[in-house]
Amino acid sequence: MQTLVTDRPEEAASCLNRSETVAFPTETVYGLGADAFNPDAVAKIFKAKGRPSDNPLIVHVATPDRIGEVATEIGETAKMLIERFFPGPLTLVLKKRNSVPEIVSAGLPTIGVRCPSHPVAAEFLRHCKHPVAAPSANVSGRPSPTDWKTVYHDLGGRIACLLRGEPSTIGLESTIVDCSVNPPRLLRTGAVSIESLRELVPDIEIATACKPGEAPKSPGQKYRHYSPEAEIILVETPPPSLPTDPKTAWIGLTTPPAGAAKSLQCQDMNEYARVLFGFFRTCDAEGIGTIYCELPPEKGIGRAIRDRLVKAAG
Repeated sequence: MQTLVTDRPEEAASCLNRSETVAFPTETVYGLGADAFNPDAVAKIFKAKGRPSDNPLIVHVATPDRIGEVATEIGETAKMLIERFFPGPLTLVLKKRNSVPEIVSAGLPTIGVRCPSHPVAAEFLRHCKHPVAAPSANVSGRPSPTDWKTVYHDLGGRIACLLRGEPSTIGLESTIVDCSVNPPRLLRTGAVSIESLRELVPDIEIATACKPGEAPKSPGQKYRHYSPEAEIILVETPPPSLPTDPKTAWIGLTTPPAGAAKSLQCQDMNEYARVLFGFFRTCDAEGIGTIYCELPPEKGIGRAIRDRLVKAAG
């Protein structure tokens, strides 16, 4: 398959409307989309990514008023979160309409729904006939892509179309809140922090990891994710030095310890989130064997960074 690379959202949407897969930019990471009401098209996502079939997809809508096309029972809590955070980097898990194919929700009665704020994504979605089911546009398990060249590296020749845009401004996948249960439950951390959520929903709970044999209700709950080829070593407090090795790298918020062949000191946690997956990819391209990662404070987006680092380390 030859992958069409385009800068025109309407051209990419035309491709998707013909039952093909399209990678597109969002403010979080690049997504790989297909018509959410076309199970054959959605199946192409799983094939291109090598994604497990029990890992549900998130459905993307152009505007909040289209949520009702795929979900029902939108309660007061969900409405408050939609009013505050949509469009933006938040996904809500709601009761699924029967018209949504089971392949999208991995057979669950619920569906994750998001409305991206990225202008290119919004225009692309407006040209799509139906809501778009889309996980991250990478080979399953690898670091999520935050620029179009990474998408092409992973999926060029596997997907029909790639809509180019600027690099993602957040760099981590969306926060996911399950509003199908009471009290609501945080399933995945992201740029919308637990602190921000609790301002509106004080009783929100934080979900634990999936138990063996339990179906994940959202992406990021069950399988190893975000992993580079290099070994990840997590560090709470930076040591004064690392073993001198031309294949060792460091990323964190504080001054890099001596010994790393490659290092990146982030100015703040927002920058850490934005550059993390790209740094992993660069290390792989340069043959780095070990990446030392400083764990940030467990507050704000730091909680999401820690989550991705822990999962990347396996």
